[in-house]
Amino acid sequence: MKRKTTHLLLRYSVIIVLGISATVFISPLLVMLIGSLKPDDKVLIESGSLLAFRPTGASLQNYRDVFRRADFLRYCLNSLYITTTVVVVGLAINSMAGYAFARLRFRGRKLLFAAVTAIMIIPLEAIAVPLFYQVTMLGWRDTYLVQILPFVANAFSIYLFYTFFLELPREFEESAYIDGAGLFRTFFAIILPNSKPVFATVAILTFLSHWSVFLWPLMVTSGERVRPLPLGIAMFYTLPPLQWGDIFAFSVMMVLPVLVVFLLFQGWFVRGVAATGIKG
Repeated sequence: MKRKTTHLLLRYSVIIVLGISATVFISPLLVMLIGSLKPDDKVLIESGSLLAFRPTGASLQNYRDVFRRADFLRYCLNSLYITTTVVVVGLAINSMAGYAFARLRFRGRKLLFAAVTAIMIIPLEAIAVPLFYQVTMLGWRDTYLVQILPFVANAFSIYLFYTFFLELPREFEESAYIDGAGLFRTFFAIILPNSKPVFATVAILTFLSHWSVFLWPLMVTSGERVRPLPLGIAMFYTLPPLQWGDIFAFSVMMVLPVLVVFLLFQGWFVRGVAATGIKG
């Protein structure tokens, strides 16, 4: 009886802690969403109390103002194009690199893989200046290419593919080789269909991380033609007059694609995390 009571207390304690944690994380999103529906004069007045969660005078006017005051559609399409290209091309390159490290045997493989894993600890800020100098010399500034190419090959993505491919049974490849399949045919026809969880995990992580990149576009772009959403909202923040309702509306529309992608692929993401052994 005592053990059962202890178990129940532990269970309810965990539920309470998780509920409080969820509330802490969700509250800013709710404030942002509700604030985006309020008239601007109500946003700041009610922001310091529980009234921030009350949709006073709710309307879609702030969202209309965003499209009127900024070229939001262009920023959104730019971000979608840049991020999607990085994800798709990155999946192809990083998966083949991870497969090569996991399955192929060649001179210098361990040293090269050690170099790749070491790159994971180097932040973009550490190499931003020399990289900026390099792309300037190549004449790539203020283009889509300069926002895509430096992010296609990713050391962390290669590592995730590597750890996943190590766990795949070699019987898949051996049977393909017996049937006369070459290396590339084996990878695309046999390995790839059995690797959906890790592909989904890498795709989601890449999308989430690259959708919010701010420093690099700030350094390499100067016009609105190729400006992505993170830089767009920073520019929007400086436009007079300062309307917090409009800024909240811009933020909601910027976060929405990320939430949609995660909700659509969360099942694959969970399975991929378990398969690749990511530790939270």
